[in-house]
Amino acid sequence: MAILKLHTYPDEVLRQKCQKVAAVDDNMRRFLDDMLETMYADKGCGLAAPQVGVTQRVIVLDPNPSDDDLSARQPMYLVNPEIIWHSEETVLFNEGCLSLPEQRAEVERFERVRVRFLDYAGEEREILADDLLAIILQHEIDHLDGILYIDHISRLKRTRLLHKLAKYNDEHAKKA
Repeated sequence: MAILKLHTYPDEVLRQKCQKVAAVDDNMRRFLDDMLETMYADKGCGLAAPQVGVTQRVIVLDPNPSDDDLSARQPMYLVNPEIIWHSEETVLFNEGCLSLPEQRAEVERFERVRVRFLDYAGEEREILADDLLAIILQHEIDHLDGILYIDHISRLKRTRLLHKLAKYNDEHAKKA
């Protein structure tokens, strides 16, 4: 497995709509494994293919990405995921994103979602998710359509967040 290069805002790949995957083969499984390793290395709980520069409809996630107890991890691989149902109820969650480092904002999401996808073996599956898993799924599936969590917040909050991100990036560039 390998750790992949993480693309950060404002990289254009993050705004591209991703293509469906034709089949889950050994190359795709290798890519899924690399994505998962990258997600864990960057201390994330979800990662979408465009975040590593690939415009395919692929996400990995783990609602419990524990470093302390590796047996508690719950990795999931989703190819061509699509939300086929969502609740009317919504929840607010303070979201962050590996592609917008050190930034967070309150985002309104559906409380529950049903997602259809192909698993690691290429079998079609469905999952009914709530709580953190539902939020992660919505966040990562948005990435596949070129949507970032900052697109769900007010223009004023987005402007402030992007100003803080630019400052963070400037400080980080000076250290590099």
